[in-house]
Amino acid sequence: MSAEFSHLSIKAKIGQLFFIGLPGEDLDNLSLKLLKEISPAGICLFARNTKNAVKTRELLQGISELLPFQPFLALDQEGGLVDRLRRIVEPMPSVKEIYRSGKMENAERLAKITAEAIRILGFNMNFAPVVDVTNDNRRGFIMDNQNRTFGNSKEEVADWSIKYLAELQLNGVLGCVKHFPGIGAVEFDPHEELPTVSENREELLTTDLFPYIKHFENKTPAAVMTAHAVYPNFDLQEIDSDGKLLPSSLSRNIVTKLLRNELGFDGIVLSDDLEMGAIVNNYGIGQAAKMAFLAGSDFMLICNEPDAINQSFKTMLAAVESGEISEQRVDESLDRIFRVRKLLEKPLKFDEQRLEELSLEIRELKESL
Repeated sequence: MSAEFSHLSIKAKIGQLFFIGLPGEDLDNLSLKLLKEISPAGICLFARNTKNAVKTRELLQGISELLPFQPFLALDQEGGLVDRLRRIVEPMPSVKEIYRSGKMENAERLAKITAEAIRILGFNMNFAPVVDVTNDNRRGFIMDNQNRTFGNSKEEVADWSIKYLAELQLNGVLGCVKHFPGIGAVEFDPHEELPTVSENREELLTTDLFPYIKHFENKTPAAVMTAHAVYPNFDLQEIDSDGKLLPSSLSRNIVTKLLRNELGFDGIVLSDDLEMGAIVNNYGIGQAAKMAFLAGSDFMLICNEPDAINQSFKTMLAAVESGEISEQRVDESLDRIFRVRKLLEKPLKFDEQRLEELSLEIRELKESL
């Protein structure tokens, strides 16, 4: 066990397994209570938190000063539809627009601009790139419609996203490939319903898992985010206690057997937001957090409701105290979390003028596409 966390109480250890959202732009009483009670390892900000550059930097700095370890400070800054900073800097182009330019250096340029902008604001992690595969057979599906993934084939998704991730991390921002094991074949939004992916093992391995395999061969990703989906024709698909198909994010077969054992990934694994309708419509939030952890995730991502965060924390703590979850299993995740934490960079000096210059660079990039 690492000396960095061997002294922690069980309660403090459980806090390190949480990646949470906060209500607003400020460290109000509710946010302060959450941070002090749970002491999470990670914070994810959204558009509701990032309306102003100065306040965003102050919020992230305040969070860092409150927590006992350097926190993972993340956002979803993909560009296009998923752009949390559009009120702070010029809206960024989607990665599909970048791909359609035909110039891979534009993917690197987007990553470099993104990394500098978010480090000026105080972030050290970006939940990107999306590596879900879109192709001619998936035209009109949700990921294709949303323009959230590079390329129009598995090879292009892999090649372009590898370039993007390498440049993002070269410029001091930890990336996270998502959504494992792949939702390019999903036809509707998993935020509301639990989607079905019909591919069998061979189709998943040769198509949807292809970018992950290439990323892992490249040894670049330190983090992977799991999807909320079911795969009824995949031999690793599990059934829950009620006889329903178990979502991939809650499945030990998917997270541990496939991602860790079969594909050999030993970085940190995050569940996608457990408050999505695909999960909470089928499982209680506390039970979902416990299931995600037992499946093999290191971080439980809960982004919206403070009550959901508190309930999940209490459920996890009770499970460890009762022996349902072993402290050894907790320490396995903490080993990975503390190892990856060493990769986190400090923020850049706050510079509003530079943010304005980066907005001009974004405009120039869009005009060149």
